[in-house]
Amino acid sequence: MTDPATPTIFGTTPNTPNTPNAPRSDLAELLTALAGDLRSVGYTVDGVAELLGASAHAALARDQLIPALIVTEPTARTGEPVTGGTKAALAVVVRLWLLAVPQTADDIDAALPCVRSSGLLELGLVVKNDAGAVAAKVDLRPYGWDSNEDGSGGAELWVASDLAAHQQPGVLRHDHVLGIGQASTTLVQTTIRRHSKRALDLGTGCGIQTFHLLHHSEHVTATDISERALAFTRFNLMLNAEALHVDPADLERRVSLRLGSLLEPVAGETFDLVVSNPPFVITPRSAGEHASDQFTYRDGGLPGDDIVANLVRTLPDVLAPGGTAQMLGNWEIPAGTGWSDRPASWLAGSVTEAWFIQREQVSPELYAETWLQDASEGRDRELYREAYAAYLDDFASRNVEAIGFGMIWLRRPVRAGIARPGAVAARFEEITYPIEQPIGPHLAAAIERADWLDSHELADAHLVVAEDVTEERHQRPGAEHPGVILLRQGAGLRRTNLLSTELAGFVSACDGELSVRQLIGALSALLGGGDDFDDDAFRSGLLSDVANLVRDGFLLPVASDNQGDAAG
Repeated sequence: MTDPATPTIFGTTPNTPNTPNAPRSDLAELLTALAGDLRSVGYTVDGVAELLGASAHAALARDQLIPALIVTEPTARTGEPVTGGTKAALAVVVRLWLLAVPQTADDIDAALPCVRSSGLLELGLVVKNDAGAVAAKVDLRPYGWDSNEDGSGGAELWVASDLAAHQQPGVLRHDHVLGIGQASTTLVQTTIRRHSKRALDLGTGCGIQTFHLLHHSEHVTATDISERALAFTRFNLMLNAEALHVDPADLERRVSLRLGSLLEPVAGETFDLVVSNPPFVITPRSAGEHASDQFTYRDGGLPGDDIVANLVRTLPDVLAPGGTAQMLGNWEIPAGTGWSDRPASWLAGSVTEAWFIQREQVSPELYAETWLQDASEGRDRELYREAYAAYLDDFASRNVEAIGFGMIWLRRPVRAGIARPGAVAARFEEITYPIEQPIGPHLAAAIERADWLDSHELADAHLVVAEDVTEERHQRPGAEHPGVILLRQGAGLRRTNLLSTELAGFVSACDGELSVRQLIGALSALLGGGDDFDDDAFRSGLLSDVANLVRDGFLLPVASDNQGDAAG
């Protein structure tokens, strides 16, 4: 990769000089005026949803503009003067930035009377087209959340990024700054929110992860290989300074923006929490390729899935003892191997605890189609054919028959060089059905349960069935006993567990009164007694099955003076 060898701190002074083709963040008065106007016009997540209605708003979330254009068209065609704070004024703003429809300068000035079209031009958010109308130069949209998982307050923000493929013609620019997409919101929902002194947002893009981290971290370092991405992040921080609790005059006190590749900008530093939506897309490499040929928002410039492999191996180096990292990633699945074989190889010789959850698996053909469409490369038929063939040849060269996508959690042991014997040490799961969102709190509870199992004697514990768990029994008509007994979770990862008769009996007796040892003893006495009954094997096997149910959250330990806190 042709990246800076020496990390550069970006933006220690206001944008001087300004980053080309990126919004300006050094015009404090205009930023204050813009924020005030957007708030007054009701340009919020709820405000836009109310203006468009449920159907058009849902379509917009799928990048389908036509329903929203139809809904706002009557307002645009009335010819009546736009006045600030009205439905017509909000429609002007929505059509300008979300629907990429040029607006007249007079309508912009009326809708946003403090910043006005002249201020938007100066900030680099709009341009004048050949017809003299004001056209969006960037996507600027509302974003927010009600509250973080740790109980801290929510936020209403506005986030600038490059116009997406559905908002503009042609292939995306190679230094495209991605906006709020499915991957970024997935990572937001997956991240375990806990207080941290120092957090790292690796590959910040337009800053989405940083905004959330600021609500539960004392300081956030945000890195990116793209100077334009860092400029967008800085603009978004300045525009939302009040909501994010940062001082525009002293940004470095809470946020440090670093330019550089992967972990180079933070070499020698450690963090309590690292989050990353890295450029994990597997892209065919070609001879003589330059960084300028790559889509920096998704392409790490390495062959195959090496970008994710390298991060899994090296992220523990920047974690403080007990620190965690969460990221998204793709991994290749060669023919004749299981999906977890390759991720497991990245952990060879490591003491890092890891949890991989595969959420999707696709063929090379579908993978190529997805990412060629993502950058609008299908608009040029010949380019599309060549690029599609290059994808298939690239995967075939490594005998790849499928590509997996999922979530990765890593933790550095508290004591250096000592791997924990607990259940989280290395776990690989495939969960492709819908799960509860946000899933972060449930992942945190699962890790707490695994830690509890690692530090307590399960046989002495008293257990209860989790409130979201239900039981299903299936049997043939006329059968004396059920042939299938299932436990199902209604929350979190929504697992299903197939129970044996003895395990079903154990679960039905878990009311917190008797210990695990007592319940297993009672079942042994009830079900055993035959000459071929191995009591030790029965007890150890059932105890192992019970541990799995605790680990997965079907059963929970009851807190008592001598047991410690219940997990989950």
